[in-house]
Amino acid sequence: MKSCKLITGGDSYSGKQGLSYFSGISKESAASEHLCMHIVTIPPGGSARPHYHEAHESAIFVLEGTSEMRHGPNLEHVMQIKAGDFCYIPAGVPHQPYNPTDKPVRAVIARTDPNEQESVVLLE
Repeated sequence: MKSCKLITGGDSYSGKQGLSYFSGISKESAASEHLCMHIVTIPPGGSARPHYHEAHESAIFVLEGTSEMRHGPNLEHVMQIKAGDFCYIPAGVPHQPYNPTDKPVRAVIARTDPNEQESVVLLE
């Protein structure tokens, strides 16, 4: 029988992308079938490795700080994302978030894949 779950004090982990995540809702933590949601922190000067998510969409809400994200087939576009902004990333779109500032960035990330890391594809 399915039931509601409360996730408190989730563990942190390092993702394939090179960033630190605070586990929230996922297949692993809550038996989610179609959703993963957690918090990411990008330290001052930090950067993810260029990557895409093969078959799922991502939505980001920035809680604090200002980051930038390269995106597009050749990472040729740059978008600034600051506290209070939402960002949508379609499935299969290469992207690379980074923090060009001297303050940490914290954001909530939700994905349509319940697994935390399985569909991350790293780029050269």
